[in-house]
Amino acid sequence: MKSLRIMKLAAVTMAVAMVAGCGSTRKVVNETPNAQAVVQKQEFLQKVSDNAQHVRFVTSKVKFSVEVGSQQLTLTGNLKMKRDDVIRLQLMAFGFVEAGRLEFTKDYVLLMDRINKQYLKVPYQQLDFMRNSGLDFYALQALFWNELFQPGKTRMTDEMLKSYTTDMEAEDAVISMESGKLSYRWLADKGNALVKMANILYKDRYRGNYQLNWDYLDFKQNGRKKFPMDHKVKFTTPDKEVKFEMMLNYMGADEDWETRTEVSGKYRQVSVDEILRRFMSL
Repeated sequence: MKSLRIMKLAAVTMAVAMVAGCGSTRKVVNETPNAQAVVQKQEFLQKVSDNAQHVRFVTSKVKFSVEVGSQQLTLTGNLKMKRDDVIRLQLMAFGFVEAGRLEFTKDYVLLMDRINKQYLKVPYQQLDFMRNSGLDFYALQALFWNELFQPGKTRMTDEMLKSYTTDMEAEDAVISMESGKLSYRWLADKGNALVKMANILYKDRYRGNYQLNWDYLDFKQNGRKKFPMDHKVKFTTPDKEVKFEMMLNYMGADEDWETRTEVSGKYRQVSVDEILRRFMSL
Protein backbone atom coordinates (compact mmCIF):
# COMPACT_ATOMS: atom_id res chain seq x y z
CA MET A 1 0.00 0.00 0.00
CA LYS A 2 2.83 2.30 0.90
CA SER A 3 4.50 1.59 -2.42
CA LEU A 4 1.23 2.33 -4.25
CA ARG A 5 0.88 5.70 -2.49
CA ILE A 6 4.47 6.56 -3.42
CA MET A 7 3.81 5.65 -7.05
CA LYS A 8 0.61 7.79 -7.11
CA LEU A 9 2.48 10.71 -5.51
CA ALA A 10 5.26 10.38 -8.06
CA ALA A 11 2.72 10.33 -10.91
CA VAL A 12 0.97 13.46 -9.59
CA THR A 13 4.31 15.20 -9.13
CA MET A 14 5.34 14.32 -12.68
CA ALA A 15 2.00 15.55 -14.07
CA VAL A 16 2.33 18.85 -12.20
CA ALA A 17 5.90 19.16 -13.43
CA MET A 18 4.77 18.51 -17.01
CA VAL A 19 1.97 21.10 -16.77
CA ALA A 20 4.38 23.61 -15.24
CA GLY A 21 6.87 22.78 -17.95
CA CYS A 22 4.27 23.27 -20.66
CA GLY A 23 3.29 26.57 -19.09
CA SER A 24 6.90 27.70 -19.07
CA THR A 25 7.29 26.63 -22.67
CA ARG A 26 4.18 28.52 -23.72
CA LYS A 27 5.44 31.60 -21.92
CA VAL A 28 8.75 31.46 -23.75
CA VAL A 29 6.98 30.93 -27.07
CA ASN A 30 4.68 33.88 -26.40
CA GLU A 31 7.41 36.21 -25.21
CA THR A 32 10.03 35.41 -27.83
CA PRO A 33 8.10 36.82 -30.84
CA ASN A 34 7.34 39.98 -28.83
CA ALA A 35 10.99 40.40 -27.95
CA GLN A 36 11.95 39.74 -31.55
CA ALA A 37 9.38 42.30 -32.75
CA VAL A 38 10.82 44.95 -30.43
CA VAL A 39 14.32 44.25 -31.72
CA GLN A 40 13.13 44.35 -35.33
CA LYS A 41 11.36 47.68 -34.79
CA GLN A 42 14.45 49.21 -33.20
CA GLU A 43 16.64 47.90 -35.99
CA PHE A 44 14.22 49.41 -38.53
CA LEU A 45 14.23 52.77 -36.74
CA GLN A 46 18.01 52.67 -36.75
CA LYS A 47 17.95 52.16 -40.53
CA VAL A 48 15.59 55.12 -40.93
CA SER A 49 17.89 57.26 -38.80
CA ASP A 50 20.98 56.04 -40.68
CA ASN A 51 19.43 57.21 -43.97
CA ALA A 52 20.03 60.83 -42.89
CA GLN A 53 22.25 62.84 -45.20
CA HIS A 54 25.89 63.25 -44.19
CA VAL A 55 26.65 66.09 -46.59
CA ARG A 56 27.01 69.63 -45.24
CA PHE A 57 25.41 71.49 -48.18
CA VAL A 58 22.43 70.77 -50.42
CA THR A 59 21.75 73.16 -53.32
CA SER A 60 19.58 72.98 -56.42
CA LYS A 61 17.54 74.86 -58.98
CA VAL A 62 13.89 74.23 -58.17
CA LYS A 63 10.37 74.67 -59.44
CA PHE A 64 7.83 75.97 -56.93
CA SER A 65 4.07 75.67 -56.96
CA VAL A 66 2.02 77.56 -54.37
CA GLU A 67 -1.72 77.28 -53.83
CA VAL A 68 -3.67 79.41 -51.34
CA GLY A 69 -7.38 78.77 -51.52
CA SER A 70 -8.41 79.16 -55.18
CA GLN A 71 -5.24 81.06 -56.12
CA GLN A 72 -2.26 79.31 -57.70
CA LEU A 73 1.23 80.46 -58.50
CA THR A 74 4.17 78.70 -60.20
CA LEU A 75 7.73 80.00 -59.96
CA THR A 76 11.27 78.80 -60.45
CA GLY A 77 14.05 79.45 -57.98
CA ASN A 78 16.87 78.11 -55.87
CA LEU A 79 17.17 75.97 -52.76
CA LYS A 80 20.27 76.45 -50.60
CA MET A 81 20.79 74.63 -47.34
CA LYS A 82 23.72 74.46 -44.98
CA ARG A 83 23.46 71.80 -42.29
CA ASP A 84 22.74 73.21 -38.80
CA ASP A 85 22.89 76.79 -40.08
CA VAL A 86 20.39 77.96 -42.70
CA ILE A 87 17.66 76.98 -45.17
CA ARG A 88 17.01 79.42 -48.00
CA LEU A 89 14.43 79.44 -50.77
CA GLN A 90 14.77 82.05 -53.51
CA LEU A 91 11.69 82.54 -55.69
CA MET A 92 12.25 83.91 -59.21
CA ALA A 93 9.72 85.74 -61.38
CA PHE A 94 10.02 85.52 -65.19
CA GLY A 95 12.96 83.15 -64.67
CA PHE A 96 15.57 85.79 -63.80
CA VAL A 97 14.18 88.32 -61.27
CA GLU A 98 14.19 87.35 -57.59
CA ALA A 99 10.64 87.99 -56.42
CA GLY A 100 10.88 86.62 -52.90
CA ARG A 101 13.06 84.91 -50.39
CA LEU A 102 12.39 82.64 -47.41
CA GLU A 103 15.25 82.18 -44.99
CA PHE A 104 15.24 80.01 -41.89
CA THR A 105 18.08 80.22 -39.38
CA LYS A 106 18.41 79.01 -35.79
CA ASP A 107 17.20 82.40 -34.53
CA TYR A 108 14.58 83.71 -36.94
CA VAL A 109 12.32 83.28 -39.95
CA LEU A 110 12.74 85.81 -42.75
CA LEU A 111 10.20 86.30 -45.57
CA MET A 112 11.01 88.89 -48.21
CA ASP A 113 8.83 90.29 -50.98
CA ARG A 114 11.44 91.91 -53.21
CA ILE A 115 8.93 93.20 -55.78
CA ASN A 116 7.01 95.30 -53.26
CA LYS A 117 9.95 95.91 -50.87
CA GLN A 118 8.27 94.18 -47.91
CA TYR A 119 9.55 91.69 -45.36
CA LEU A 120 8.79 89.82 -42.16
CA LYS A 121 11.58 88.82 -39.78
CA VAL A 122 10.53 87.20 -36.51
CA PRO A 123 11.66 84.51 -34.06
CA TYR A 124 9.89 81.16 -34.34
CA GLN A 125 7.89 81.79 -31.17
CA GLN A 126 6.03 84.67 -32.83
CA LEU A 127 4.53 82.42 -35.51
CA ASP A 128 1.49 80.57 -34.15
CA PHE A 129 2.00 77.19 -35.78
CA MET A 130 5.73 77.13 -35.11
CA ARG A 131 5.11 77.86 -31.46
CA ASN A 132 2.17 75.48 -31.05
CA SER A 133 3.78 72.61 -32.95
CA GLY A 134 7.12 72.85 -31.18
CA LEU A 135 8.83 73.44 -34.52
CA ASP A 136 12.17 75.19 -34.40
CA PHE A 137 15.00 75.42 -36.91
CA TYR A 138 16.25 71.87 -36.27
CA ALA A 139 12.80 70.32 -36.68
CA LEU A 140 12.24 72.34 -39.85
CA GLN A 141 15.65 71.26 -41.10
CA ALA A 142 14.70 67.61 -40.54
CA LEU A 143 11.56 68.15 -42.63
CA PHE A 144 13.53 69.68 -45.50
CA TRP A 145 16.25 67.02 -45.24
CA ASN A 146 13.78 64.09 -44.99
CA GLU A 147 14.74 62.95 -41.47
CA LEU A 148 13.22 62.01 -38.14
CA PHE A 149 13.34 64.63 -35.41
CA GLN A 150 12.34 65.37 -31.85
CA PRO A 151 11.13 68.87 -30.89
CA GLY A 152 13.67 70.84 -28.91
CA LYS A 153 16.58 68.56 -29.85
CA THR A 154 19.39 69.65 -32.14
CA ARG A 155 20.15 66.15 -33.43
CA MET A 156 18.96 62.56 -33.20
CA THR A 157 20.71 60.00 -31.00
CA ASP A 158 20.28 56.23 -30.81
CA GLU A 159 18.78 56.59 -27.34
CA MET A 160 16.02 58.89 -28.67
CA LEU A 161 14.84 56.17 -31.04
CA LYS A 162 13.41 54.29 -28.06
CA SER A 163 10.82 57.03 -27.50
CA TYR A 164 9.06 56.37 -30.83
CA THR A 165 6.21 53.92 -31.38
CA THR A 166 6.53 51.87 -34.56
CA ASP A 167 3.72 49.94 -36.25
CA MET A 168 5.00 47.51 -38.88
CA GLU A 169 1.62 45.94 -39.70
CA ALA A 170 0.55 48.24 -42.54
CA GLU A 171 2.04 48.50 -46.04
CA ASP A 172 4.36 51.25 -44.79
CA ALA A 173 5.80 51.45 -41.31
CA VAL A 174 4.10 54.07 -39.13
CA ILE A 175 6.44 55.83 -36.72
CA SER A 176 4.74 58.01 -34.13
CA MET A 177 5.25 60.11 -31.04
CA GLU A 178 2.78 61.96 -28.82
CA SER A 179 3.39 65.06 -26.73
CA GLY A 180 0.38 66.72 -25.07
CA LYS A 181 -1.80 68.29 -27.77
CA LEU A 182 0.75 67.33 -30.42
CA SER A 183 1.06 64.17 -32.45
CA TYR A 184 3.90 63.42 -34.85
CA ARG A 185 3.69 60.75 -37.55
CA TRP A 186 6.07 59.47 -40.19
CA LEU A 187 5.47 56.88 -42.90
CA ALA A 188 8.57 54.94 -43.92
CA ASP A 189 9.03 52.38 -46.66
CA LYS A 190 9.63 49.02 -45.00
CA GLY A 191 11.94 47.91 -47.77
CA ASN A 192 14.50 50.73 -47.80
CA ALA A 193 13.60 52.60 -44.56
CA LEU A 194 13.13 55.92 -46.39
CA VAL A 195 10.69 58.44 -44.89
CA LYS A 196 7.83 58.97 -47.35
CA MET A 197 5.67 61.32 -45.30
CA ALA A 198 5.81 63.44 -42.14
CA ASN A 199 2.75 64.78 -40.34
CA ILE A 200 2.39 67.15 -37.39
CA LEU A 201 -1.02 67.70 -35.82
CA TYR A 202 -1.75 70.26 -33.11
CA LYS A 203 -5.20 69.79 -31.55
CA ASP A 204 -6.89 72.86 -30.11
CA ARG A 205 -10.48 72.29 -29.04
CA TYR A 206 -11.16 76.03 -28.83
CA ARG A 207 -9.41 77.55 -31.85
CA GLY A 208 -9.35 74.50 -34.11
CA ASN A 209 -6.61 72.18 -35.31
CA TYR A 210 -3.37 73.04 -37.09
CA GLN A 211 -1.77 70.44 -39.32
CA LEU A 212 1.35 70.15 -41.47
CA ASN A 213 1.68 67.28 -43.94
CA TRP A 214 4.92 66.77 -45.90
CA ASP A 215 5.16 64.13 -48.65
CA TYR A 216 8.47 63.01 -50.18
CA LEU A 217 8.65 61.54 -53.69
CA ASP A 218 11.10 60.74 -56.51
CA PHE A 219 14.17 59.73 -54.49
CA LYS A 220 17.53 60.11 -56.23
CA GLN A 221 21.01 59.06 -55.21
CA ASN A 222 23.07 61.73 -53.43
CA GLY A 223 26.44 60.16 -52.73
CA ARG A 224 25.73 57.06 -50.66
CA LYS A 225 22.29 58.28 -49.57
CA LYS A 226 19.01 58.98 -51.32
CA PHE A 227 17.24 62.35 -51.27
CA PRO A 228 13.66 63.22 -52.32
CA MET A 229 13.52 65.45 -55.40
CA ASP A 230 9.81 66.23 -55.01
CA HIS A 231 8.36 67.72 -51.79
CA LYS A 232 4.61 68.26 -51.43
CA VAL A 233 3.60 70.28 -48.37
CA LYS A 234 0.12 71.08 -47.09
CA PHE A 235 -0.41 73.41 -44.16
CA THR A 236 -3.93 73.57 -42.73
CA THR A 237 -5.27 76.01 -40.14
CA PRO A 238 -8.85 76.52 -38.90
CA ASP A 239 -9.43 79.16 -41.60
CA LYS A 240 -6.78 78.57 -44.28
CA GLU A 241 -5.08 75.91 -46.37
CA VAL A 242 -1.76 76.49 -48.11
CA LYS A 243 -0.26 73.95 -50.52
CA PHE A 244 3.37 74.13 -51.56
CA GLU A 245 5.34 71.92 -53.92
CA MET A 246 9.08 72.05 -54.45
CA MET A 247 10.73 70.02 -57.24
CA LEU A 248 14.53 69.86 -57.34
CA ASN A 249 16.37 69.74 -60.67
CA TYR A 250 19.56 68.16 -59.37
CA MET A 251 21.57 67.50 -56.21
CA GLY A 252 24.34 70.07 -55.74
CA ALA A 253 26.66 70.99 -52.88
CA ASP A 254 27.61 74.60 -53.67
CA GLU A 255 29.39 76.31 -50.76
CA ASP A 256 30.04 79.68 -52.39
CA TRP A 257 27.14 81.79 -51.11
CA GLU A 258 26.38 84.14 -48.23
CA THR A 259 24.42 82.35 -45.53
CA ARG A 260 22.67 85.46 -44.17
CA THR A 261 20.48 88.04 -45.91
CA GLU A 262 20.81 91.70 -44.96
CA VAL A 263 17.49 93.56 -45.19
CA SER A 264 17.77 97.00 -46.76
CA GLY A 265 16.29 100.00 -44.97
CA LYS A 266 14.10 100.50 -48.05
CA TYR A 267 11.98 97.50 -47.02
CA ARG A 268 8.82 97.78 -44.88
CA GLN A 269 7.94 95.11 -42.31
CA VAL A 270 4.45 93.61 -42.78
CA SER A 271 2.37 90.59 -41.74
CA VAL A 272 2.51 87.05 -43.16
CA ASP A 273 -0.95 87.43 -44.73
CA GLU A 274 0.06 90.59 -46.57
CA ILE A 275 3.21 89.01 -48.00
CA LEU A 276 1.27 85.93 -49.14
CA ARG A 277 -1.36 88.13 -50.77
CA ARG A 278 1.35 90.06 -52.65
CA PHE A 279 3.06 86.85 -53.82
CA MET A 280 -0.17 85.42 -55.17
CA SER A 281 -0.80 88.57 -57.21
CA LEU A 282 2.49 88.26 -59.13
